[in-house]
Amino acid sequence: MPFRFTPLEIAGLVLVEAERFEDRRGFLKETYRRSTFEAAGIAAVFVQDNVSRSGQHVLRGLHYQASPRAQAKLVGVVRGEIFDVAVDLRHGSATYGRWVGVTLSDRNHRMLFVPAGFAHGFCVLSTEADVHYKTSDEYSPEHERGVIWSDPKIGVHWPVKNPIVSARDVALPPLSGLGDDFPGIEVPR
Repeated sequence: MPFRFTPLEIAGLVLVEAERFEDRRGFLKETYRRSTFEAAGIAAVFVQDNVSRSGQHVLRGLHYQASPRAQAKLVGVVRGEIFDVAVDLRHGSATYGRWVGVTLSDRNHRMLFVPAGFAHGFCVLSTEADVHYKTSDEYSPEHERGVIWSDPKIGVHWPVKNPIVSARDVALPPLSGLGDDFPGIEVPR
């Protein structure tokens, strides 16, 4: 199997490790195969791919789209290294407001599956990083939301002391200012 799937400490989050086939010319790796992901319990159907490039210490997030346009994401790094974070925003979840962070890079070939109902963000650890992510719904500006990256109630331990953050992301509300943006999303008990 070209992938190893490891469930993380918050239900729904999965670390995906891709097998790499390498020779003197370089390497090849699969980043997604629907049948294999479905067999591993990841049934999201992806409809849009995005790539972002960011410089060192840039922090993007914590972003999400509200229902009915909530998105699952499969996040990986084409070049560089990031600290990738997902925050559970599913009301009624035993892990509401908790976060998980993993290092993704072009060297470790890891990806993070983030189901709908989570905010997502990352900060760049390398000089530059190209991040690729697949989404289960198309971008919808009217459903775009976020939570402030520095909310002490969430308490993400970002590995960058003074990140470069957009004015928009600095103005995002804290966790206490959010409503239930995910009605109808199944919450694990």
